[in-house]
Amino acid sequence: MQPDEGVIKFDLRHRSAPPLPAPTLRALNGWRSLLFRLGLIGRDPARYDGAGYGNVSRRLGAGRPPRFAISGSQTGHLPTLAPAHYAVVTDCDAARNRVVAQGPVAPSSESLTHDMLYRLDPRIGYVFHVHAPCIWARRASLGMPSTDPAIPYGTVAMAEAVAALFDDPAVRRARVFAMGGHEDGLVAFGRTADQAGAPLVSLLARALAG
Repeated sequence: MQPDEGVIKFDLRHRSAPPLPAPTLRALNGWRSLLFRLGLIGRDPARYDGAGYGNVSRRLGAGRPPRFAISGSQTGHLPTLAPAHYAVVTDCDAARNRVVAQGPVAPSSESLTHDMLYRLDPRIGYVFHVHAPCIWARRASLGMPSTDPAIPYGTVAMAEAVAALFDDPAVRRARVFAMGGHEDGLVAFGRTADQAGAPLVSLLARALAG
């Protein structure tokens, strides 16, 4: 159990702003709804002290530093999201553990990890962070790459661990990895929303097959 699940651990500089247009979020929101139905995003009173889990994001434009829309903190319990449930991260400084964002809600507690992936590869357009106990428990037998179990979520150390993991060409090909120190946590990424979501669905089917 992780009693601090979903808690923002970085220095957040957030200002209120109008939501993004719905068409900008259509593909992202479709996958977010599917991941909720699959139980990979949600809230379970029996897990993580009842905190919501899972988040999704998409890159906005090709600028540097990367800007991205990300589901808001503690929105995991909602079956569907509206534009008002997304924040825009405009800058991250991992060295200072700082996130700058705007929008109707605060960004997800995993914003630093999303930002790191967008910085590592400009071709990445979408990042999905989900929780899947049946996959995570079998991550070794499924051949999944994983971050160090000693590294907690939402920290500078986790962002750095993701960068180190990304050096492995196998990780870039698989487009998914497990977070060893974040119970049940998986991260998938891709150029499109479909590319980011496909590895998760495939792994779920393999895990359920036993």
